[in-house]
Amino acid sequence: MTIINELQLSKDLIRFPSVTPKDAGAIKFLSQKLKKLGFNCKILEFKDKKSKPIKNLYARIGKKGPNLCYAGHTDVVPPGNIDDWTINPFKPSVKKNYLIGRGANDMKSSIACFAAAVSKFLQKNKKFNGSISFLITGDEEGYAINGTKKVVEYLRKRREKIDFCIVGEPTNPRRLGEMIKIGRRGSLSGNIEILGTQGHIAYPHLSNNPINTLITICKKLKEKRLDNGNKNFQPSNLEFTSINVRNKAHNVIPARAHAQFNIRYNNFHTASSLKKKINVLVKNISKKNKCKFRIDYMANGDSFLTKPEKTIYMAKKIIKKITKITPKFSTTGGTSDARFIKKIAPCLEFGLVNKTMHRVDECVSLSDLRKLTEIYNNILVEYFK
Repeated sequence: MTIINELQLSKDLIRFPSVTPKDAGAIKFLSQKLKKLGFNCKILEFKDKKSKPIKNLYARIGKKGPNLCYAGHTDVVPPGNIDDWTINPFKPSVKKNYLIGRGANDMKSSIACFAAAVSKFLQKNKKFNGSISFLITGDEEGYAINGTKKVVEYLRKRREKIDFCIVGEPTNPRRLGEMIKIGRRGSLSGNIEILGTQGHIAYPHLSNNPINTLITICKKLKEKRLDNGNKNFQPSNLEFTSINVRNKAHNVIPARAHAQFNIRYNNFHTASSLKKKINVLVKNISKKNKCKFRIDYMANGDSFLTKPEKTIYMAKKIIKKITKITPKFSTTGGTSDARFIKKIAPCLEFGLVNKTMHRVDECVSLSDLRKLTEIYNNILVEYFK
């Protein structure tokens, strides 16, 4: 039986410059590693006319009994200015008991830890009652169109059942063991375009400046408190991320003004209900100011909450035992692919410390790698008892 070392596999995966949506060979490499453990591996490539093709992996060992799935992603965000790193971000290095490299905690090392945990579990449990699977995408950091969402659809069509899923995102703010994610807020992005009338700056009465209308809209949207949150979710929040006119002339009133925004929202709302509220506000202000408008939206998933049950409480107990920290159930942070998986299976999210994710010199402690492997291994043992 092949035994996987979490540190070595972390290094191997980091060496693939799989900046989303580029795979760079990471999925195939991981597939080969899992095949040696006895997994049946299927590389799934999905594409459409509007987005680039993405490679994904679904691997499973065992055909009967409950299916415990691990979900993760091999794609990473760009490293930025490589000169700002102390190492080449795709040539991992260990310094002062920390593994440094792009994807060290988000989330190639988490994948390595679960693979190592599985290899140790299979060594002692060759004939266990159930199945273990991996759902790995190369499109989590990108548009998430041809990744986990499409894999979930594929599994549904094949009637492939997942009984519980562990999503290995880095969930801990400072120390391993602090936080288990049992849900996420929804995310809705939008672009507002206000159309006025272009004209000479010296004759404003002959024009209709769209900037004035846009500023009023932005002010009203920010002033409008969406909710106060609840016991499971923090208050919903709208943030403007860009306001621009693209006008280089100082003596011309522009014809158009644009703003883009994102809302992270709790379970008081849906993407549909938020769109209706925004549309009414923008329409009323635009009409009052005699401007036309256009709004485009991109919904990235509604909020969701997994009610804690025996598997989640079992994982919490194991995490506390190994880390000596009682993890908190949380729904904070950005979106994750759990928003797609929750449609077919209950899930929790638990992985490494996220303090350096997406930053220069992204890193993970070697101690955390060993502990996370031990946590995952203990979950496997308890789940299949």
